[in-house]
Amino acid sequence: TNDKGQITRRDFLKGGAMLGVIGAGSAFFPAWMPKLAFASAEKAPGDALVCVFLRGGMDSLSAVAPYAEGARYYDARPTLAVPEPGKSPQAALDLDGRFGLHPTLAPLQEIYQQGDLAIVHAVGSPDPSRSHFDSMHYMEYGVPGDKSISTGWLGRHLQSAAWQNGSPFRAVGIGAMPPDSLRGPVAPLALESIADFHFKGREGELRQLRQSLNQLYAVNAPAGALDAQAKLVFETIDVLNKLNANAYQPAAGANYPDDEFGLGLRQIAQLIKAGLGLEVACVDLGGWDTHENQGVFDGGYNALLESLGRGLSAFYADLGDKMQRVTLVTMSEFGRRVAENGSQGTDHGHGSVMFVMGGGANGGQVFTRWPSLAPAALDNGDLAITTDYRDVLAEIVSRRLLNPSLDKIFPGHQPAPVGVVKEQ
Repeated sequence: TNDKGQITRRDFLKGGAMLGVIGAGSAFFPAWMPKLAFASAEKAPGDALVCVFLRGGMDSLSAVAPYAEGARYYDARPTLAVPEPGKSPQAALDLDGRFGLHPTLAPLQEIYQQGDLAIVHAVGSPDPSRSHFDSMHYMEYGVPGDKSISTGWLGRHLQSAAWQNGSPFRAVGIGAMPPDSLRGPVAPLALESIADFHFKGREGELRQLRQSLNQLYAVNAPAGALDAQAKLVFETIDVLNKLNANAYQPAAGANYPDDEFGLGLRQIAQLIKAGLGLEVACVDLGGWDTHENQGVFDGGYNALLESLGRGLSAFYADLGDKMQRVTLVTMSEFGRRVAENGSQGTDHGHGSVMFVMGGGANGGQVFTRWPSLAPAALDNGDLAITTDYRDVLAEIVSRRLLNPSLDKIFPGHQPAPVGVVKEQ
């Protein structure tokens, strides 16, 4: 700024750092202004992808109970096992004669029966680590056991795609910081709330900022690259200010849970409906590290399952026909041990479960090369992994997002077929 406190063109160039990036925290923008990034625009031909990370290590053996294992399951979990279908008010909801949904996930059963929800069991990362930090790192970077790569698998997908969508909402991470999976040259947008784009009521500051930049750039009739970028910023702000999150009414009576996860999914649905070019969105549901007092039916674990089931069901109902071009996938850094511990909880395990939801899912099926829970089949007391999580993601990327560059997205890995999604 000059001695009168006005923004100068030199400040703008210094703060921008390069053409096409206009960000919060730059010298010329207040800290509360969101980050916006732009490039040449080309619409993505495939689905929008929503990634739900269940942080903490979700107990897959309670979410999707292998009730057909009989004593090998029930003897290992005297207080945490989900009863066989029809044996109790808390019984599992039968899926295929082998596995059953936890009863709190009942909102997902109808989606499964309609063929728009598929489940992959005994899935996970082949790296043997039971560290939350390391396991999440390897999963989000897409390179188990390798910490030398600095980009996430989604970041590499966005970089390697044949198209380059210029929307500032191409990649969105719900929360204060984008997840590591989005790390890469395509700048993601961290969005805690659409309400942030209403500048928190500071309309006077927004007007002053806009007047200052109008003096620096030919916003109404752009004459150069920076003028065009400034115009695009203002046009984007205008669109965002029309997205009144507080007034948004989900369709089809969709009832999102009243928590951060529900708010995140609700906002992703709103962005998809607004047609702003969203390709990838990430949202977390944490708290799954259930070492003690797990509360499979009446405690913390049950509450998390309720949020997950209600959230995914509401998202599905809210988007309606648009779910034909949306794929949602859940993952967790690892599962829990087969046997419960002495504190009525479960310790860090290995094999886990993934849900894949959308019109492109080969739903109504549990995909697994089930290893069984026989002692000789366990991986050091854990459910063995027979499907690499990258195989599921690779199939989604190639078949639904229409990006064939799997060698760049998952370097060093040759994906095996799963069949969990349809060719588009």
